[in-house]
Formats: sequence, structure tokens, C-alpha cells
Amino acid sequence: MKKIVTMMAMASISLMTMAQGELGTGLVGTNFDKSVRPGDDFYEYACGGWMKNNPLPAAYSRYGSFDRLQEDNDKRINGILKELQSNTYQKGTVEQKLSDLYKLAMDSVRRNQEGVAPVMPLIKKLEAAKTNKQLLDIQLEMAPYGEQEFFYAGFGADDKNATQNILNIYQGGLSLGQKEYYLDNDKATADIREAFKKHIVKMFQLFGFSKGAATKKMQNIMKVETALAKVSKSRTELRDPEANYNKMTLKEFQTNYPNLPLEKVMNAQGIDTKYFQEMVVGQPAFLEGANKLVGTMKPAEYRDVMEWGIISSAANFLNDATVAESFDFNGRIRSGRKQNHPLWKRSTGQVERVMGEALGKIYSEKYFPEAAKQRMLTLVKNLQIALGERIAAQDWMDDSTKVNALLKLNTFYVKVGYPDRWTDLSKLEIDPKKSYFENMKECTKFWQAWRIDHTVGKPVDRDDWHMTPQTVNAYYNPTTNEICFPAGILQYPFFDMTADDAFNYGAIGVVIGHEMTHGFDDQGRRFDKDGNMHDWWTAADGKNFTERTDKYADFFSNISVLPDLKGNGRLTLGENLADHGGLQVAYAAYKNATKRNPLAEKDGLTADQRFFLAYAGVWAGNITDEEIRNRTKSDPHALGRWRVNGALPHIDAWYEAFGVKEGDKMFIPQSERLQLW
Repeated sequence: MKKIVTMMAMASISLMTMAQGELGTGLVGTNFDKSVRPGDDFYEYACGGWMKNNPLPAAYSRYGSFDRLQEDNDKRINGILKELQSNTYQKGTVEQKLSDLYKLAMDSVRRNQEGVAPVMPLIKKLEAAKTNKQLLDIQLEMAPYGEQEFFYAGFGADDKNATQNILNIYQGGLSLGQKEYYLDNDKATADIREAFKKHIVKMFQLFGFSKGAATKKMQNIMKVETALAKVSKSRTELRDPEANYNKMTLKEFQTNYPNLPLEKVMNAQGIDTKYFQEMVVGQPAFLEGANKLVGTMKPAEYRDVMEWGIISSAANFLNDATVAESFDFNGRIRSGRKQNHPLWKRSTGQVERVMGEALGKIYSEKYFPEAAKQRMLTLVKNLQIALGERIAAQDWMDDSTKVNALLKLNTFYVKVGYPDRWTDLSKLEIDPKKSYFENMKECTKFWQAWRIDHTVGKPVDRDDWHMTPQTVNAYYNPTTNEICFPAGILQYPFFDMTADDAFNYGAIGVVIGHEMTHGFDDQGRRFDKDGNMHDWWTAADGKNFTERTDKYADFFSNISVLPDLKGNGRLTLGENLADHGGLQVAYAAYKNATKRNPLAEKDGLTADQRFFLAYAGVWAGNITDEEIRNRTKSDPHALGRWRVNGALPHIDAWYEAFGVKEGDKMFIPQSERLQLW
């Protein structure tokens, strides 16, 4: 262990090459609300001014400093698409494909003239089918476009043999995503469920069905989806990687679930049976329930579920009426948004979803300088050093566990900015003669074929990126032990080239530390340095970890996010642990970087205070009650307010920075604070 610790214990260097004293704070005084005491409500103190000065726009259910950066990026991407419109391009070039697809997305006149006609041949084909066998045949015809019913199957890393891809089977079939929407009976959830039923009816009516026929289809869909919900795991239960890993042979799958035509679906996608003789089944109990359901399913139920999948996924690519109805339920009722985003923004987002990497290549060349990448790499290195020091210093961990933890840390695969390799899009065809819907279908087919070619029978490619360069986010992937920071996030309020280390370590530094700590959260800790899931902890250390994190989960579960709704500390545990670790590690790295030249007080704020204010500022925002409820049910991240007010009371340095004492509303005794990393 001593050797490993020594490797990590190199001096951190300051992020900036110019003198720290010449740099600003990165903070905006009008973002604060100094009428609030920091120890009573730090979120309001740090962000109250921002929230007052930036009321929630009508098109948003949540709007914060994070979202404003994403909006700025959206405008940049839209600018790229608009520039492409000013020229003509040879057929088959990436520029032609981007330009023509965006034109189709923006051509609302044409889409209104076409109405729902682009989808109707498929709907009519399903209406003509009278037996489950005929419906299955249609499903198989649609398989190259990703069509799957009642469960999801796709190739990805084998959690216990992480260099190899394997077929993974997961629960599916729920339009509303979470089982609770179908089963919970509190008023808010019941209201959403009733609105969903009305939405299904209205949508089928837009596709030419009578209200009576549409109502019958809704009843069939709700019957099937409710039955699937009853056997589905919750989002919290899905967070246990060990419980959701069950190896099975194809023969065993066929014996256990004879009504689920896995082999036929995979073959129809172009995958030879020899490549899935073995698979990982995530939720066997779900598949058992789905198998029983499919075995008794009437043709009308099967047909209506298939039609609903097609209609709901096509709605935003058709006329104004289907777009409006989709927004009414998904935007207004579920999220509390008052109006839809303008056409340019929706169109930009839709093109990004299918050709985001191609846009990312142009974006990176235009907006991401090499100097920014080098500064980011410096930050990552300094955070690694700090995390290594903190791991080595933990008194609750055995030396053998520390060795494995440090080995994992030292082998992080770091990705910054953009991929070294871009996907070949030569086989993707965008034909302006076809409808927008048909072209989006072709995009789906292309990516389905690409994934199959890239993964089936092949080892895991560690150089794959799971976000586009322009994405304002970051991620950790346990099976490749990688941390990835796209170019889009290296901007204000996460990073400010004119601000000193206190700001940048408090903002982007915590993001980096957050992603690193994911390697050691309640899920990440189950994977070793090579990305394989196995228990590398001593029994005592595992017990110590669980005891500490259980209390942290309980802490967040006791937070009232609405008068009638508590947070879900189990669902958000991994992200909350990553926030905690990110804060601890980023603060340590910032102190290391400024040890020889401590930062002076600026604008009446100490450097330590500026560090925590920079962190809080990232989460400034306004949000609807509907979206609070929606995210509490579905999002593994705590709400922005609680990523501040829930996390900081467990950070000793925050108490010291702001003089928080017993009697302050956010104060918790030191013995109750999370001691981890």
C-alpha cells in the first residue's frame, strides 16, 4: 500500500498559469440573497437572487444555471445547423444529411399537410392482423428498427467479464417508466394516471379511430401495462447490480419463458443464434410475469400495445396536432410546463438525438480549444491525487481494501472533450423526398444495425463515448472504469477561465470528484479496477461502508420535498454519495493546489466561502411542483436544492467557512455527519 500511496502523493498544481491574484471570483453578487443566514438555508443564501432574477420560463419545468448553459449550447448547435442551410452539399456527405434532416424537422407546413399519413400504412397493417402469430410476424418485420415488446434485449458489457459483450435482458413495456404510476393511489399519482388514459384516447382519435374504439384500445393498453407494472422492480430495486445479474443459457430462457420469442426477435434483427447461447437476465421474476401475460394475451391487446408504441414514439415527428397532444400530457400535466419549446429548439434536439456525434465534431472544432482540454486534464490529475490521499487516510478501511481502491483509482480511463474516433455515417441515408417520420425511422434502423455490428460477438470497445461532445454533463462507467467529461460542460458556471482556483475547484472540480467517487459509491464499489463485478472489500469494510451509507440514505429520505412528499434517499443514494465525495475531494485538491500561495479574500468573501458558493451556484434554479414530484419518483439525483442543503451539512469545512454553529437550522452534530472519503 505504501508504494501505491507514494505514487499518488505528488504535488497538485494550480489550474491557472497566470497569477491567482489577478483572477476574479467567478461569482455574481446579485445571485445571492444575503437576507438569509448561510447556516439556516444555504441554497437560498447562495441562489436566492438568481432565482428571483430568473423566473421559470413557460417552456420549462425546471430552469437553472445548468439549464441556461445547455440552452446556450443548443443555440450554438442550432447556429451550426443554420449555417449548413446556406450551402448545398453532395449527396451522402454528413453535411447533406444534417442539413436535410433539419430542414425536414423545421418544415411544419409539409408535416401538417401529411398529417399522420406516414404512420398509417403500419397502423393499417396491424389492424388487418387477426392472430397473435400475424402480429408477431409484423413485430419481426419491425425488429431491425428496434421494435421489442414487453422486455428489452441488447448487447453490452458482461458485468462479471467486463471486456466481453453479452446479451442483456431487462424489464420493459411501461409507457410511464415507473411502476408506481400504475399502482400508487395517492391523489397526485392517480390524477396523472387518469390523465394518461385520456391522453391515449385522444392520441388514437388523432389517428382516425372513433372515441369508442380509442377507449377500448386504452383499456387494453392499461390492462397490459398495469400487469407488467405489478411484476416490475422499482427504480430503487434496479440499483442493486448483483441482484440484477442472473446468467442463463438460451435453452434455459426458452424453457423458463416459452411465450417470449427472444430467438426470433434477435434473428430478425440480424443476430445469429450462436452469439446469445448465454445471456444475463436482469429481472427473472418480471420475465416470469411477462411470460404468463403473453401466454394469455388476446390479439386485440397485443395489437393495441404495438400500435401505442408506434403512435407515442412517432407523435413528435408528425403534425402540429400530435405534437400538441404529446406536449399536453408529457409536458404540461407530468412536468408543469406552460408551453412547448419553439420549433427551432425541438428540431435541433431531435437532430441531435440521431446525429449528435456528427454535430459534436463540428462543435468541438469550433468551440473547444486545446488549452481548455489541458486545464481539464490538470484538474482531473489533481482530483485523483486528492482522492488517493483521502482513501489512504480512512481509518475505517483495512489496508487490503485501500490497496484495491487505490489500484482502481490509478487505472481510471479519463476522457475529456471529444472522442479520438468518430462514427462512420456513410451507411446512414437521409432522403428529403421521404417524410420526416420515415427519415427518423431510418436513423433508428442505422443505429440499431451499428450497435449490432459494433457489439455482437466482439469485445467491449473502451473508446466508445456514451455522451456527445456538446452535452452539458459527465459520467462514470463502472465496466470500463472510465470517467468522461464532454466539452459542453467546460463552461460557466462550471468552469471560468478568468476565475481563480476557489471557484473552479468548487464548480467543475466537484463535478470531477463526483464522477470519480461514483467508482466507490454503493454501486461502483462492487466493480474492480478492470470493471468486473466482484466483492474486493473485506467483510468488515463492507459492513462499515453500509452502516455509514444507510444513515445517509435515511437522512435524504426524511427531507420533505413537498408538503405531502418525502425524498427517496435509497433511489438517490449513489448520486448523493458522489456529491459528498466530490465536495470532499475537490476541497482537498483545492487546498493542495493553493497550499503554497493561499488565496486572498475577495469581495468580502474568503476563498473557502467562494469554493462552496461556486458549488451551490451550479444548482441555482426554479422548478414546478409537478416536476419535483416527477423527479422524486424517477430521478436517481436529488433535487438541486437538496444537492446543496442536503450535502453541505455533512461537510466539516463548510461549517468552518461560514461559522455555522449549533442552533442554525442546517446544523447537524458532527457524530451524525457522513464520514466517507
